[in-house]
Amino acid sequence: MQQQLDESQWLRPKQILGQQLRQAGAQLEHAWQHVPFYRDRLATAGFVPGCALTPEIWARIPVLTRPVLQAAGAALHSREILRSHGHIHETSTSGSTGRPVKVRGTALSQFMWEAITLREHSWHRRDFAGILAAIRAFPQGKAVYPRGAQTARWGLAMDGLYQTGPAAVLSVVSRTEQQAEWLQRVRPGYLLTYPSALRELLLHCRDKRIDLPELREVRTFAEVLPAATRDLCRAVWGLKIVDMYSTQENGYLALQCPEREHYHVQSEAVLLEVLNEAGEVCKPGEVGHVVTTPLLNYAMPLIRYAVGDLAEVGAPCACGRGLPVLKRILGRTRDMLVYPDGRKAWPLIGEQYYTEIPDVRQFQIVQHAVDDIELKLVAGRRLTKEEESTLFEAFRTRCAHAFPMRVTYHREIPRSASGKYQDFRCEVLQNGTGKQGD
Repeated sequence: MQQQLDESQWLRPKQILGQQLRQAGAQLEHAWQHVPFYRDRLATAGFVPGCALTPEIWARIPVLTRPVLQAAGAALHSREILRSHGHIHETSTSGSTGRPVKVRGTALSQFMWEAITLREHSWHRRDFAGILAAIRAFPQGKAVYPRGAQTARWGLAMDGLYQTGPAAVLSVVSRTEQQAEWLQRVRPGYLLTYPSALRELLLHCRDKRIDLPELREVRTFAEVLPAATRDLCRAVWGLKIVDMYSTQENGYLALQCPEREHYHVQSEAVLLEVLNEAGEVCKPGEVGHVVTTPLLNYAMPLIRYAVGDLAEVGAPCACGRGLPVLKRILGRTRDMLVYPDGRKAWPLIGEQYYTEIPDVRQFQIVQHAVDDIELKLVAGRRLTKEEESTLFEAFRTRCAHAFPMRVTYHREIPRSASGKYQDFRCEVLQNGTGKQGD
């Protein structure tokens, strides 16, 4: 697979699109036979089983929105899966709109995830002998400070191919100063974390004059990476940031170019479109809605699925790769939770607690003040006092503090003017700016 990926990245854009349409055509054939939900959608677009898929037919297939996906539920599950695709797994995410989504995948789609993980390491020429540190979300009580946790290797993608150094992990709910102290003990060569948590870590290290001399590179994921955070990392640690774009529903969507700060779509795994309001493909420099089709997921095909993010299309890259370019990604952002003692931490929201109540269609948590946290809900009914208390306690437990909380009900929780959605927002005044620091 690595050999194939090494070759396919240099194909011309038209060649890549041609291969994607062949892959997509095979998936449509499968959906036609085994996922009744798609039969009318494909027929209306002009798709005929056994005939080649054309760009014109593809463009006529309706975009699958999140509300439609939620309403369809099990109707999107394939009635039959090829044995060669392996076992089926499920995942749940609130995505970038706060509406919970449950999707299925297969061992084959997971295999592609691991293959692209290895491609990302290869692109950026990492020294596998070094220590990889990750500060990220873990289940309650796992990888907690001061010890965190450790594994003998970097991950499944390396098994049978490369010997690596160990990986050290720490829960992101630890305090920023604890994260800095842990990193000084672990002495990693590479750090993976969320952009919002990284920013607080960089500011702390700047103010306390903390250096991490063994650190070679910082990697970020899961949130929008502001350009200012890239600049801050260069100023504080003298290091570049390597970002990646992925979703739980789709897997990897785009990786940062090894020579530039924009992103290459992972076209071997996903057919990604950026569409304007008229449903037309955006040109370089234009911002539009990200629509994706994972090409190897036959357990629950997501054909032309609107993930809820916006992106700016980029011009072809000077590195020579034919993979499409995204110049900017405007997706989910995450503010930091402010505690009464002034510390800030990355909030573990725990989407699964909200998705366990079927009537909850959308949620958002807003911190108006240190002692005022509002839980906004869009639900089919008012929850009982017991249900509300359960959600409050879930948030308090995961954040390790008894914050005062209240609930309000809404018809819709809209995006911001920039098109972004945040499942957690902090409006606590910091430094007199009305924002969370500089």
